[in-house]
Amino acid sequence: MKFFLKKIGVVSWFFVLIGCQEVPRHFGGNKVLAEAAGDKLYLRDVNKVVPRGMTGEDSVAFLSRYIDKWINRQLKLREAEQLFSDSEQDIDSLVEEYRQALLIRKLDSRLIEQNLDTLVSSEQIAAYHKSHAADFKVNQTLVKGRIVRFGANNRQASRLRSLMTAVTPSQQKDFTDICTKNHFEVNDFTSKWVTFSEFLSYLPILRSQNYDALLASDGVQEMKDGRSGYYFQITAVLHPGEPEPLERVEQTVRRILLTQRQNDIVREYETKIYEKALEEGDINVYNEEKE
Repeated sequence: MKFFLKKIGVVSWFFVLIGCQEVPRHFGGNKVLAEAAGDKLYLRDVNKVVPRGMTGEDSVAFLSRYIDKWINRQLKLREAEQLFSDSEQDIDSLVEEYRQALLIRKLDSRLIEQNLDTLVSSEQIAAYHKSHAADFKVNQTLVKGRIVRFGANNRQASRLRSLMTAVTPSQQKDFTDICTKNHFEVNDFTSKWVTFSEFLSYLPILRSQNYDALLASDGVQEMKDGRSGYYFQITAVLHPGEPEPLERVEQTVRRILLTQRQNDIVREYETKIYEKALEEGDINVYNEEKE
């Protein structure tokens, strides 16, 4: 109850201080807002974290929450220090290791930012993909093909089927015209690989049935449901374990090449500073002689 009354006093004082204005950044910086576990929270500490532009009641609410969190943190820290006093040296070692790792990571990031060439050419990507083909394998069946959905009794169905395998420009145009004029739904995957399961999702299939037999034919195949007919053609198949197409792993290869460049930058710098320190006599390695 005593602390609650003190907190009300602090918050009320803060409200009077700021009124409806933005939190002052320098005024009254030595004012003590709270005490806990032998430590003090000053107004200047809060000024560092209060979002700019916050005014009035929002500032008071923010201050109240911040004080609560700060007090809880100080109390828990005191309990932790008392409870784990025997392992204080281990904790200090961990903190130091983290500090060192953080500094080194910041240095590496700076080196990479200053020296990394982010331009990766298509030729470099293709060359890496070719030389590391064994690292890129298809893990599920991929297909290319086309699916057309049309009304079950549409008079253009037979002509549509014959045009599915069209190869000449004029035949391709006829195919497109028929689909457009009759509002047939076309899902064209002839220029990109998709998973077989995705391809099947556009067809009226039963989830409990296996459709791998469809992969054996590159001709036009047919399915029907209550209202529609479906013509589809699978023009290419890749089975699990076969090399994965470059188009599907291009971004992955790009990231790999950039990571390699980053690692090279860091290694080159490490070699440089090591050799410099060696020349300047800044490195000594002491080997104990065996008795």
